[in-house]
Amino acid sequence: MTDDHAPDERPPSKSQLKREAHALQQLGAALVEAPERDWLALQLPASLIEALRQAAKITSHSARKRQLQLIGKLMRAIDPQPIQQYFDNLNQVSRQQVRAQHEAEHWRERMISEGDSAIEAWLSEHPAGDRQHLRQLVRQASKEQATDKPPRSSRSLFRYLRETAGQ
Repeated sequence: MTDDHAPDERPPSKSQLKREAHALQQLGAALVEAPERDWLALQLPASLIEALRQAAKITSHSARKRQLQLIGKLMRAIDPQPIQQYFDNLNQVSRQQVRAQHEAEHWRERMISEGDSAIEAWLSEHPAGDRQHLRQLVRQASKEQATDKPPRSSRSLFRYLRETAGQ
């Protein structure tokens, strides 16, 4: 048995082609969940946009599966890189938002437990913060925590930290 292709010039295997087709189908399924304005911004072909619209309306599992296969087939004719980049950017923004939430939670807990030293440390990083308002929120949150009341001020403190850090 002789091989007509050099090792680095072999055509993709049938399994590899199936994996690529499945990846495009999954990317298409993610597109169905994205807002239509993003489809237009990505400058997708009209036939693909119409298939996405139809898929969004389908409730039957088997019919939806067939529609997603069609979407995957239509996506083979376009460059999927901009679409993948769009979803990568969305995920990055989401991760940044989660990181900011965790940071605000950390500062809130630190301020409630440590008091003025934590407030001063936070203000040195975020000079736009209002020291007096911050101390008042921390004092109220500490009082609520000590008396087992609902954490209304703690939530207000969290919102204030998140908004001020986001500026």
